[in-house]
Amino acid sequence: MSFASAVPLAVACCRAGVIGGWQGGTYTPSDRFEAYLKALAETDGAPPIVNLPARWGRDPAAADRIALLERYRVPLVLSSLGDPSALVERVHGWGGHVIHDVTTMKHAEKAIAAGADGLMLTCAGAGGHTGFLTPMAFVPAVRRMFDGLLIVAGGIADAHGIAAALALGGDIACMGTRFIATPESGVVEGHRAMIPTVSADDIVASAAMNGVPAHWMRQSIEAVGLDPRTLPNIRSDMPEGVMPWRDIWSAGQSAGLIDAVEPVADLVARLARAFEALPAIPDWRACLAERTANWG
Repeated sequence: MSFASAVPLAVACCRAGVIGGWQGGTYTPSDRFEAYLKALAETDGAPPIVNLPARWGRDPAAADRIALLERYRVPLVLSSLGDPSALVERVHGWGGHVIHDVTTMKHAEKAIAAGADGLMLTCAGAGGHTGFLTPMAFVPAVRRMFDGLLIVAGGIADAHGIAAALALGGDIACMGTRFIATPESGVVEGHRAMIPTVSADDIVASAAMNGVPAHWMRQSIEAVGLDPRTLPNIRSDMPEGVMPWRDIWSAGQSAGLIDAVEPVADLVARLARAFEALPAIPDWRACLAERTANWG
C-alpha cells in the first residue's frame, strides 16, 4: 500500500467513519511529512493510523519524524518489520498505541512481548507483502494467547469477509486491495482500473520483485514483458526502467470480489449496509437440507 495509501485516501476513509491508514514510512521530506500529519489531525471522523518501520523507534535518522508524530499526538501507529519495543516506548510516551504487523506465530509472540497494544495479522491472500497462514487457524491461535486488539487482513473485500474476521476472534477487518480501487488512492490509473478486471487466479505470489513474498497481478507482470512463470531474480534483473510497485502492480486475492472503482464514501456506506443486512448464523442442518434437497 506504499503508493496507494496516500493522505487523500486516509482522509476520505476517516471522514467516512473507518480508520484510514497512511504509509508514513516512505521517504518524505520533513516539511511534507508534517503537512500530511496536520491534514490527518484536522480530519473529523475515525482516527487515522500511520504505518512506520519498527526500527524508527531507535533510528537517529528518523528522530525528526518521531518528534512530529509526538507533536501531533498521532493516536495509532502501525509498525512493521522488526522489533517494535523502542517504538512502543516512544508512542506510549504521548498516549498513543502501537499495532504491530505480523505474519507468523513467532512474530506475534515477539510483538506481544515487546508491549504492542494490538496486532495486525496479515494472512494468506493479502495484497502486497503477504502472509501464508490461513486466518481460520492464525486468528484463533493468536487470540488464545493475546487479549489485545486484533486486526485481521488478507482476502477481505466484502461484508461476509468482515463478519468472518470478527467471528474468528478479530476486532477489526482490514481491507487494502478493496481501497486501492477507489479514486482517492494514490496509485496510477492503470493500477486502479486493472483490479476490477482480474480474478483470484490472476494473483501471483513471488519474492522475485524485492526478495520478500508479495502478491502481484499477472496482467501487470506480462505488460512489462515478463513471464509470471519464469520471473527474474530480484530487482537487479528487471528490464531496464521497470520498477516493482510502480510498474508491476500488487493486489490481493480479494481482487476477484471487486467489480468496480467507487469513491470511498460510497464504498463504506455500501459495506455498512451489507454488513447490517447479513443474516444471523444459520443452522447448518437446515442449510445442508436445503442444498441437498434435489440430490435424490
